[in-house]
Amino acid sequence: MLRLIALLGLLLVPLGQVEAADPVKTATLYKNPQCGCCEGYADYLRQNGYAVTVKPTHDLATMSREAGIAEEFQGCHLSFINGYVVSGHVPVAAVNRLLAERPAIKGVTLPGMPMGSPGMNGQKIAPFIIYEIGDGTPKVYAVE
Repeated sequence: MLRLIALLGLLLVPLGQVEAADPVKTATLYKNPQCGCCEGYADYLRQNGYAVTVKPTHDLATMSREAGIAEEFQGCHLSFINGYVVSGHVPVAAVNRLLAERPAIKGVTLPGMPMGSPGMNGQKIAPFIIYEIGDGTPKVYAVE
């Protein structure tokens, strides 16, 4: 009987390890129906291990405001990723940092459509300044 209990214990150890693994990184990305760079960003997230659902909408500005993003800080699409809002072409390193650290903010944004950012064509001409979205004035979250 003790051998059976020991064997069952050994079999259950890997199951416990699977449960302790990182949760699946899921993203729901809202975009203007005609936007191609947003599809590029969705593909970029997929290439970096995210399960992405894309939903076209004509209400991005309203959705962004409701998520707490001031107009001048809005990106060209809006994603909801594991409890956070991610606006624009935010590099995956910043998104992964956000999910790892789990700060008490609403999310992050890379305003506009910077050339060379993930999903955008062209050469990167300046560092990407990523802002945190909170209850007050946005603060710099990362520079990449």
